[in-house]
Amino acid sequence: MATYKLMIDDFVTVDYELIAIHSSLEDYRLAYFINRELSILLEKSPNDIWVTINEGESCFSRFIFEDPGNESAWNLIQNKNRVMSMQSNTTTSLFEDTGLSIQTSVFLMPELKKVDYVLKIENVPSLFEPDEVVEKLLHINQITTAYTIDHKKLKSKNNLIF
Repeated sequence: MATYKLMIDDFVTVDYELIAIHSSLEDYRLAYFINRELSILLEKSPNDIWVTINEGESCFSRFIFEDPGNESAWNLIQNKNRVMSMQSNTTTSLFEDTGLSIQTSVFLMPELKKVDYVLKIENVPSLFEPDEVVEKLLHINQITTAYTIDHKKLKSKNNLIF
């Protein structure tokens, strides 16, 4: 009897590009400038990305543009956020009992702690040049730097599945 072996790797195709963006802008302002420079229409997604850690729960904002002409999707995702946790029963003096709030930084992709936002382009067309997109992003004055990310080297690429 013949034995057939199914290779799962045949079905796994990486058809997305990642671009790291360093900017101190708020997410909605950055989306506006990217829309203007790249002639796309990023919109606030109702489905933000939630991450749970020991200190609490954090939400990363997400803007999305679905390009019907190329059947591609552009996602602008926040990489940094903060979690506030309260510690109570901290006595600061003899007559006062106060709570202490602690702020913890949370990252969607922990190995990219200096990156503020990630632009993920899914179903990349064959003629797509990520370097051209990076060049256009660098024309935005409020973006400090932008560069492509090799997603093969990322340990937390599962966080980008949504």
